[in-house]
Amino acid sequence: MARDLPFSIQLHSARLFPPVTDHLPRLAALGYTNVEPTETLYDDPSALRETLDESDLTALSGHFSLHMLETDPDAACRIAETLGMRLLVCPFAPVEARPVVTDEWRRFGDRLAAIARLLRSRGFGFAWHNHDYEFRPLRDGSMPIQHIAADPAVHLQVDVAWVALAGIDPQPWLEGYAGRIAAIHVKDIAPRGGRPGEDGWADIGAGIVPWPKLWKTAITAGASLLVAEHDNPSDFDRFARRSIDAMRAFAAMTKPEPSTPAR
Repeated sequence: MARDLPFSIQLHSARLFPPVTDHLPRLAALGYTNVEPTETLYDDPSALRETLDESDLTALSGHFSLHMLETDPDAACRIAETLGMRLLVCPFAPVEARPVVTDEWRRFGDRLAAIARLLRSRGFGFAWHNHDYEFRPLRDGSMPIQHIAADPAVHLQVDVAWVALAGIDPQPWLEGYAGRIAAIHVKDIAPRGGRPGEDGWADIGAGIVPWPKLWKTAITAGASLLVAEHDNPSDFDRFARRSIDAMRAFAAMTKPEPSTPAR
Protein backbone atom coordinates (compact mmCIF):
# COMPACT_ATOMS: atom_id res chain seq x y z
CA MET A 1 0.00 0.00 0.00
CA ALA A 2 1.33 3.42 -0.89
CA ARG A 3 3.37 4.99 1.93
CA ASP A 4 2.80 1.84 4.00
CA LEU A 5 -0.62 3.07 5.14
CA PRO A 6 -2.53 0.51 7.20
CA PHE A 7 -5.84 -0.93 6.09
CA SER A 8 -8.19 0.50 8.71
CA ILE A 9 -11.83 0.19 9.72
CA GLN A 10 -14.09 2.21 12.07
CA LEU A 11 -15.50 0.01 14.82
CA HIS A 12 -18.63 2.21 14.90
CA SER A 13 -19.62 0.18 11.83
CA ALA A 14 -19.88 -2.96 14.00
CA ARG A 15 -21.90 -1.45 16.85
CA LEU A 16 -25.14 -3.17 15.77
CA PHE A 17 -23.42 -6.56 15.93
CA PRO A 18 -22.09 -6.74 19.49
CA PRO A 19 -19.84 -7.53 21.13
CA VAL A 20 -17.68 -5.38 18.89
CA THR A 21 -14.41 -6.85 20.12
CA ASP A 22 -15.46 -10.32 18.91
CA HIS A 23 -14.97 -9.05 15.37
CA LEU A 24 -11.30 -8.18 15.85
CA PRO A 25 -9.79 -11.59 14.98
CA ARG A 26 -11.92 -11.78 11.83
CA LEU A 27 -10.91 -8.27 10.79
CA ALA A 28 -7.27 -9.20 11.21
CA ALA A 29 -7.80 -12.37 9.16
CA LEU A 30 -9.28 -10.27 6.36
CA GLY A 31 -6.14 -8.15 6.29
CA TYR A 32 -7.03 -5.12 8.38
CA THR A 33 -4.14 -4.00 10.55
CA ASN A 34 -5.71 -0.98 12.27
CA VAL A 35 -9.07 -0.12 13.81
CA GLU A 36 -10.61 3.14 14.97
CA PRO A 37 -12.54 2.79 18.24
CA THR A 38 -15.20 5.09 19.61
CA GLU A 39 -15.89 6.23 23.17
CA THR A 40 -18.30 3.33 23.83
CA LEU A 41 -15.25 1.03 23.91
CA TYR A 42 -13.16 2.99 26.41
CA ASP A 43 -14.55 1.60 29.70
CA ASP A 44 -11.42 -0.54 30.15
CA PRO A 45 -8.65 0.71 27.85
CA SER A 46 -6.11 -1.81 29.14
CA ALA A 47 -8.41 -4.73 28.35
CA LEU A 48 -9.13 -3.29 24.91
CA ARG A 49 -5.40 -2.90 24.26
CA GLU A 50 -4.82 -6.52 25.26
CA THR A 51 -7.58 -7.66 22.90
CA LEU A 52 -6.13 -5.60 20.07
CA ASP A 53 -2.66 -6.98 20.70
CA GLU A 54 -3.99 -10.55 20.63
CA SER A 55 -5.23 -9.90 17.07
CA ASP A 56 -2.09 -7.95 16.10
CA LEU A 57 -4.18 -4.84 15.50
CA THR A 58 -3.37 -1.22 16.26
CA ALA A 59 -5.67 1.68 17.11
CA LEU A 60 -3.75 4.66 15.81
CA SER A 61 -6.77 6.96 16.03
CA GLY A 62 -9.95 7.11 18.05
CA HIS A 63 -13.12 9.15 18.41
CA PHE A 64 -13.61 11.18 21.59
CA SER A 65 -16.61 13.31 22.47
CA LEU A 66 -16.36 17.07 22.54
CA HIS A 67 -17.46 16.90 26.18
CA MET A 68 -14.55 14.67 27.22
CA LEU A 69 -11.99 16.62 25.22
CA GLU A 70 -13.07 19.90 26.84
CA THR A 71 -13.86 18.79 30.40
CA ASP A 72 -11.45 15.90 30.98
CA PRO A 73 -8.62 15.99 28.44
CA ASP A 74 -6.37 14.15 30.90
CA ALA A 75 -8.67 11.13 30.72
CA ALA A 76 -8.70 11.28 26.93
CA CYS A 77 -4.91 11.40 26.84
CA ARG A 78 -4.61 8.46 29.25
CA ILE A 79 -6.93 6.39 27.09
CA ALA A 80 -5.05 7.35 23.94
CA GLU A 81 -1.69 6.55 25.51
CA THR A 82 -2.89 3.15 26.73
CA LEU A 83 -4.20 2.25 23.28
CA GLY A 84 -1.18 3.57 21.40
CA MET A 85 -3.14 6.26 19.59
CA ARG A 86 -1.48 9.19 17.89
CA LEU A 87 -4.64 11.00 16.67
CA LEU A 88 -7.70 11.99 18.69
CA VAL A 89 -10.77 12.83 16.60
CA CYS A 90 -13.85 14.77 17.67
CA PRO A 91 -16.73 13.21 15.71
CA PHE A 92 -19.52 15.80 15.93
CA ALA A 93 -21.16 18.61 17.87
CA PRO A 94 -24.33 17.50 19.69
CA VAL A 95 -27.44 18.93 18.05
CA GLU A 96 -28.45 20.82 21.18
CA ALA A 97 -25.03 22.50 21.37
CA ARG A 98 -24.41 22.93 17.66
CA PRO A 99 -23.69 26.50 16.47
CA VAL A 100 -26.21 28.12 14.17
CA VAL A 101 -24.90 31.49 13.02
CA THR A 102 -21.49 32.54 11.77
CA ASP A 103 -20.22 34.13 14.98
CA GLU A 104 -21.12 31.00 16.92
CA TRP A 105 -19.19 28.85 14.44
CA ARG A 106 -16.18 31.16 14.76
CA ARG A 107 -16.20 30.76 18.52
CA PHE A 108 -16.61 27.01 18.08
CA GLY A 109 -13.53 26.98 15.85
CA ASP A 110 -11.62 28.75 18.62
CA ARG A 111 -12.66 26.03 21.07
CA LEU A 112 -11.41 23.32 18.74
CA ALA A 113 -8.12 25.16 18.26
CA ALA A 114 -7.66 25.24 22.04
CA ILE A 115 -8.23 21.47 22.19
CA ALA A 116 -5.79 20.93 19.33
CA ARG A 117 -3.03 22.92 21.00
CA LEU A 118 -3.50 21.19 24.33
CA LEU A 119 -3.37 17.74 22.74
CA ARG A 120 -0.34 18.69 20.69
CA SER A 121 1.44 19.74 23.89
CA ARG A 122 0.77 16.20 25.16
CA GLY A 123 2.17 14.62 21.99
CA PHE A 124 -1.09 13.85 20.19
CA GLY A 125 -2.67 15.05 16.97
CA PHE A 126 -6.24 16.34 16.80
CA ALA A 127 -8.78 16.32 13.98
CA TRP A 128 -12.41 17.24 13.42
CA HIS A 129 -14.66 14.69 11.71
CA ASN A 130 -17.30 16.24 9.46
CA HIS A 131 -20.84 15.40 8.52
CA ASP A 132 -22.91 17.18 5.87
CA TYR A 133 -23.97 20.16 7.98
CA GLU A 134 -20.48 21.67 7.99
CA PHE A 135 -20.71 22.04 4.21
CA ARG A 136 -24.09 23.77 4.06
CA PRO A 137 -23.86 27.55 3.56
CA LEU A 138 -24.68 29.90 6.40
CA ARG A 139 -26.66 33.09 5.88
CA ASP A 140 -23.51 35.07 5.01
CA GLY A 141 -22.48 32.49 2.40
CA SER A 142 -19.65 30.99 4.43
CA MET A 143 -19.64 27.35 5.50
CA PRO A 144 -19.16 26.03 9.04
CA ILE A 145 -16.13 24.00 7.91
CA GLN A 146 -14.32 27.24 7.07
CA HIS A 147 -14.72 28.44 10.66
CA ILE A 148 -13.98 25.03 12.17
CA ALA A 149 -10.70 24.88 10.27
CA ALA A 150 -9.85 28.59 10.41
CA ASP A 151 -6.95 27.91 12.77
CA PRO A 152 -4.18 25.76 11.23
CA ALA A 153 -3.91 23.87 14.53
CA VAL A 154 -7.18 22.10 13.69
CA HIS A 155 -6.69 19.22 11.29
CA LEU A 156 -9.45 17.25 9.60
CA GLN A 157 -10.71 13.72 9.31
CA VAL A 158 -12.71 14.15 6.13
CA ASP A 159 -15.76 11.94 5.75
CA VAL A 160 -15.93 12.15 1.98
CA ALA A 161 -19.40 10.65 1.62
CA TRP A 162 -20.95 13.25 3.92
CA VAL A 163 -19.30 16.01 1.88
CA ALA A 164 -20.82 14.51 -1.27
CA LEU A 165 -24.26 14.28 0.38
CA ALA A 166 -24.08 18.02 1.02
CA GLY A 167 -23.88 18.47 -2.75
CA ILE A 168 -20.19 19.37 -2.70
CA ASP A 169 -17.42 17.86 -4.82
CA PRO A 170 -14.98 16.49 -2.20
CA GLN A 171 -11.88 16.68 -4.38
CA PRO A 172 -11.27 20.47 -4.27
CA TRP A 173 -11.73 20.42 -0.50
CA LEU A 174 -9.21 17.65 -0.08
CA GLU A 175 -6.78 19.54 -2.28
CA GLY A 176 -7.48 22.85 -0.56
CA TYR A 177 -6.71 21.47 2.89
CA ALA A 178 -3.64 19.49 1.80
CA GLY A 179 -1.25 19.17 4.71
CA ARG A 180 -4.09 19.36 7.22
CA ILE A 181 -5.88 16.14 6.26
CA ALA A 182 -4.98 13.80 9.11
CA ALA A 183 -7.31 10.98 8.10
CA ILE A 184 -10.14 10.04 5.76
CA HIS A 185 -13.34 8.10 6.35
CA VAL A 186 -13.75 5.87 3.33
CA LYS A 187 -17.51 5.57 2.96
CA ASP A 188 -19.74 4.99 -0.06
CA ILE A 189 -23.24 6.04 -1.10
CA ALA A 190 -25.69 3.72 -2.83
CA PRO A 191 -27.25 4.84 -6.13
CA ARG A 192 -30.46 6.81 -5.64
CA GLY A 193 -33.11 4.57 -4.08
CA GLY A 194 -30.62 1.80 -3.34
CA ARG A 195 -30.00 0.12 0.00
CA PRO A 196 -32.99 1.66 1.87
CA GLY A 197 -32.45 -0.84 4.69
CA GLU A 198 -28.94 0.57 5.14
CA ASP A 199 -29.93 4.24 5.08
CA GLY A 200 -28.65 4.61 1.53
CA TRP A 201 -25.03 3.73 2.35
CA ALA A 202 -23.10 1.14 0.35
CA ASP A 203 -20.12 -1.12 0.75
CA ILE A 204 -16.99 0.67 -0.38
CA GLY A 205 -16.58 0.41 -4.13
CA ALA A 206 -20.24 -0.54 -4.65
CA GLY A 207 -21.60 3.00 -4.60
CA ILE A 208 -21.35 6.26 -6.49
CA VAL A 209 -18.41 7.94 -4.73
CA PRO A 210 -15.47 8.04 -7.19
CA TRP A 211 -13.05 6.36 -4.80
CA PRO A 212 -10.31 5.34 -7.25
CA LYS A 213 -9.69 9.03 -7.94
CA LEU A 214 -10.33 10.30 -4.40
CA TRP A 215 -8.11 7.67 -2.79
CA LYS A 216 -5.11 9.07 -4.64
CA THR A 217 -6.17 12.65 -3.86
CA ALA A 218 -6.46 11.83 -0.16
CA ILE A 219 -2.97 10.35 -0.02
CA THR A 220 -1.52 13.28 -1.94
CA ALA A 221 -3.24 15.64 0.54
CA GLY A 222 -1.33 13.95 3.36
CA ALA A 223 -3.85 11.56 4.93
CA SER A 224 -2.02 8.95 6.98
CA LEU A 225 -5.13 6.90 7.78
CA LEU A 226 -7.89 5.88 5.38
CA VAL A 227 -10.59 4.27 7.50
CA ALA A 228 -13.46 2.18 6.11
CA GLU A 229 -16.86 3.04 7.54
CA HIS A 230 -20.53 2.21 7.03
CA ASP A 231 -23.08 3.88 9.30
CA ASN A 232 -25.70 1.13 9.13
CA PRO A 233 -24.60 -2.13 7.48
CA SER A 234 -27.10 -4.98 7.52
CA ASP A 235 -24.17 -7.41 7.58
CA PHE A 236 -20.94 -6.17 9.12
CA ASP A 237 -18.85 -9.13 7.96
CA ARG A 238 -19.97 -8.56 4.37
CA PHE A 239 -19.14 -4.87 4.58
CA ALA A 240 -15.70 -5.52 6.06
CA ARG A 241 -14.84 -8.18 3.45
CA ARG A 242 -16.02 -6.30 0.38
CA SER A 243 -14.56 -3.02 1.55
CA ILE A 244 -11.02 -4.27 2.14
CA ASP A 245 -11.10 -5.89 -1.30
CA ALA A 246 -12.04 -2.52 -2.80
CA MET A 247 -9.43 -0.64 -0.78
CA ARG A 248 -6.72 -3.07 -1.89
CA ALA A 249 -7.68 -2.31 -5.47
CA PHE A 250 -7.59 1.46 -4.88
CA ALA A 251 -4.22 1.18 -3.15
CA ALA A 252 -2.80 -0.85 -6.01
CA MET A 253 -3.83 1.87 -8.45
CA THR A 254 -1.80 4.46 -6.51
CA LYS A 255 1.44 2.50 -6.52
CA PRO A 256 4.03 3.87 -8.91
CA GLU A 257 4.97 1.71 -11.85
CA PRO A 258 8.34 -0.02 -11.29
CA SER A 259 11.09 1.71 -13.18
CA THR A 260 12.82 -0.14 -15.99
CA PRO A 261 16.58 -0.34 -15.50
CA ALA A 262 18.61 1.40 -18.17
CA ARG A 263 20.39 -0.95 -20.54
